[in-house]
Amino acid sequence: MPPPADIVKVAIEWPGAFPRLMEIDQKKPLSAIIKEVCEGWSLGNHENFALQIADATSFYITEKYQTALQLHERIQSSSMDAKLEALKDLANASRDITFAQEFINLDGISLLTQMVESGTERYQKLQKIMKPCFGDLLSFTLTAFVELMDHGIVSWDTFSVAFIKRSIASYVNKSAMDTAVLQRSLAILESMVLNSQDLYHKVAQEITIGQLIPHLQGTDQDIQTYTIAVINALFLKAPEEKRQEMAHILAQKQLRSIILTNVIRSTIPINDEMAHQLYVLQVLTFNLLEDRMMTKMDPQDQAQRDIIFELRRIAFDVECEPNNSGSMEKRKSMYTRDYKKLGFINHVNPAVDFTQIPPGMLALDNMLYFARHHQDAYIRIVLENSSREDKHECPFGRSSIELTKMLCEILKVGELPSENCHDFHPMFFTHDRSFEEFFCISIQLLNKTWKEMRATSEDFNKVMQVVREQIMRALTLKPNSLDQFKSRLQNLSYTEILKIRQSERMNQEDFQSRPILELREKIQPEIMELIKQQRLNRLCEGTCFRKISSRRRQDKFWYCRLSPNHKVLHYGDLEESPQGEVPHDSLQDKLPVADIKAVITGKDCPHMKEKGALKQNKEVLELAFSVLYESDEYLNFIAPDKREYCVWTDGLNALLGKEMTSDYTKSDMDTLLSMEMKLRLLDLENIQIPEAPPPIPKEPSNYDFVYDCN
Repeated sequence: MPPPADIVKVAIEWPGAFPRLMEIDQKKPLSAIIKEVCEGWSLGNHENFALQIADATSFYITEKYQTALQLHERIQSSSMDAKLEALKDLANASRDITFAQEFINLDGISLLTQMVESGTERYQKLQKIMKPCFGDLLSFTLTAFVELMDHGIVSWDTFSVAFIKRSIASYVNKSAMDTAVLQRSLAILESMVLNSQDLYHKVAQEITIGQLIPHLQGTDQDIQTYTIAVINALFLKAPEEKRQEMAHILAQKQLRSIILTNVIRSTIPINDEMAHQLYVLQVLTFNLLEDRMMTKMDPQDQAQRDIIFELRRIAFDVECEPNNSGSMEKRKSMYTRDYKKLGFINHVNPAVDFTQIPPGMLALDNMLYFARHHQDAYIRIVLENSSREDKHECPFGRSSIELTKMLCEILKVGELPSENCHDFHPMFFTHDRSFEEFFCISIQLLNKTWKEMRATSEDFNKVMQVVREQIMRALTLKPNSLDQFKSRLQNLSYTEILKIRQSERMNQEDFQSRPILELREKIQPEIMELIKQQRLNRLCEGTCFRKISSRRRQDKFWYCRLSPNHKVLHYGDLEESPQGEVPHDSLQDKLPVADIKAVITGKDCPHMKEKGALKQNKEVLELAFSVLYESDEYLNFIAPDKREYCVWTDGLNALLGKEMTSDYTKSDMDTLLSMEMKLRLLDLENIQIPEAPPPIPKEPSNYDFVYDCN
């Protein structure tokens, strides 16, 4: 009989004694279970004992226990070795929240902070007299501190400036520091900044990005990861005016080069945590664009209007006319004409186009950057589109506004970083104006795709969808530079996107589901019948074949065609190759289809076994087929090309009721079946197809609802 569900067997060990396998009733209180275990080994004071999980975690199973008190006393030992062992045990045990609560109740956090503060001076002294074990002491002390604080029991606001300045910050600012100590110190700084606004200000006074940069130049990836994490935390908590200053530092070529060389392109593969921190840094940098993205243009602001005038001047190489040159109506007409060529929606006052947020003023910033830094490409796009028909022009102004909005969505400008995302792009660390350069490449792609799609103004949204897909697919390949991103886009033309879409659609799980497979099986006979009819129709049109003789004379021809009722093959010799169809009455010989016994191909054909034919090349051999009729009579063919060979062998086999097996038939079947499947599933776009048919409903209790025709 099996034991009750609440009874479990557990192996329990005690130092110096044999392990015991005990049955534990889970309904009993934990204190009663511990009492039974202690009595089994004749141990008194059972309230001072706890159950500990015997694995790497060393978690405790108890509500309160004596271990916290013992460790609290051991870490204050005067013996360096005893203290070190106690701190190792403390760092390990602090991961358990129950132990952490007990240790914190003993004022353990204060004890650790005192040890850290006093350890700064002692570390410097002991380092001089070569006592490396003190680095381990400090490392385990900081580890225990981090583990205890991670439980969220104690508020970070309780720590003093002295603790930050004299200990943690001093470890980070030292050029030579034990790796483990530096790593824990950086982790503590990150937690302080993220969990307390007051501590952020205190840390920001002690730690600058310039002081953190040397830690990125090493080879230890953990140190690099924690360093970037601290930079991200300072960035995230900084006030708006401070963020702009930090962004300027981050955009500097020196720092970007260090990140690219020592972190991203190092020989050590990037782990998930490093990838996440680089992603956070990327998002926070792009978030600086949020203000411009959410700022509407004031149509009355002359400084902002001057930017639009500058776009017009660069595009058409015009000088700003003085206020008294020409009539007001003439100038307005000229401006309206140029603004229409620039592709603005509002031709009279383009400033109105930038009142939509997002993308607001950010779109105008991108347009001006493109016009100034890529002037040739800008002028080419504007003039090229202004010379097209109105319905085929790609509006530069409208495209730039919508494209900027799209890029902000792709890069999640204005959104907080996701906690579990690792999607960073190395190319955005290669340029101090990476977003603007990203726009410049994308606007040229948009214009190229517009031409490839032969789009009109009605196709604007379709073009934007294709461009978005092109950009997303190129980003998925993780290009290392903006130039590499641009070259990847060259391989993602509109034609290539269509091919990829078709391939992915055919490989979707829906196309392998049971209903789709059943539909495919149902359609196949219809498609095969359609192919059969096409083959027979081609045989009815007839084909001119050449004669191969032993003298290699190839200037004689003969013609063969099937009668419209599919019952007779008409054939006969010709003096020369005909220009069109040959009528039935001009062909002297006939072969009833009912007399045909078989169709033979390749080297099995009689005319391929003759002495002269043995010298024919492989190409002729692949085009040869024969029709066997009566007992041993043959009608021999050499098809003009592979296509005609497939048509005739398929058609003759179809007349005999046999399967059509040529490559041409397989290709036609795949193409036609694919097209037919897509057409039939067109109305089911984005609808989940069930694996099984829905259940048949029960019959109604009566049929009174049926319409009575009488």
